[in-house]
Amino acid sequence: MSELLERLRPAAFERVDPMLGRFAMRPLDVARDGATIVDWVKRPYALYWNMGAKSEAEILDFYEGLMASPHATAMIGEHAGAPAFLSELYDPAHDQVGEHYDPLPGDRGMHVLVAPAERPIPGFTLAVVRTIMAFIFEDPDARRVVVEPDIRNEKIHALNLAVGFIYDRPLAFREKTAHLAFCTRAQFLASLPDGGRQ
Repeated sequence: MSELLERLRPAAFERVDPMLGRFAMRPLDVARDGATIVDWVKRPYALYWNMGAKSEAEILDFYEGLMASPHATAMIGEHAGAPAFLSELYDPAHDQVGEHYDPLPGDRGMHVLVAPAERPIPGFTLAVVRTIMAFIFEDPDARRVVVEPDIRNEKIHALNLAVGFIYDRPLAFREKTAHLAFCTRAQFLASLPDGGRQ
């Protein structure tokens, strides 16, 4: 396993949100979590995840491959002990986004999908994104997070801006028109209500 992947995939991570309590992250276990992930990614709200037309076997094969990759991984996020979100983390130098900009040492790519909500909780998705960002920046060598959301995904754009991302330019990906954005550690900390001092 690469040193980068060792930093991306620690055994576990926890963060306490001031309003919503404890969040935790652990590596995806396809045997344990596969049915849950298939359910999430095939729902209509997850259209920007681009897996709605895939079969269960194709989705599970994708995540088996991701977990075996030396350049990427996936983490399950939990809230109050229950699965609450999925995060894919990757080295942009080995991803399609790296074809569109010059990756720098310390760049980390990130995708996030929140579980379908039985009842909406105000501020929940923002707390999820903050948890993932805190997790990434726990690695002292992580300097910048790179995202490339679908240009039509207004909800994720608002969340990205709320945690400090600066939007750069649209990109023509093979499966979508994306928007390239970056967030440094300092920008993320400055976005927190207490400036990252908690």
